[in-house]
Amino acid sequence: MKIALLALLGLALGAIGGAALGIGAGLAWVEIFKTTDFESYSGMLVFFTFMPLGAAIGGIAGAVLFAVVAIRDTEIAIEREPVRHRDH
Repeated sequence: MKIALLALLGLALGAIGGAALGIGAGLAWVEIFKTTDFESYSGMLVFFTFMPLGAAIGGIAGAVLFAVVAIRDTEIAIEREPVRHRDH
């Protein structure tokens, strides 16, 4: 359950971060390649192409990253040996 919840959290955070990076990449694309602004073509390019792509890639990456971290944490917890107390 912990793995699934962390994967969902990673999906949400990754989608938000990826959308923000997608907007940044889209704005950079518009400036570098001098995309026309006729009938707000450049705005539609950024918000209907780059933002959804960034959100999808970021969401998948975040979910995978958080799931891997959760799985590794579970493996480490299983492999740990209990601490033995010595009586003096």
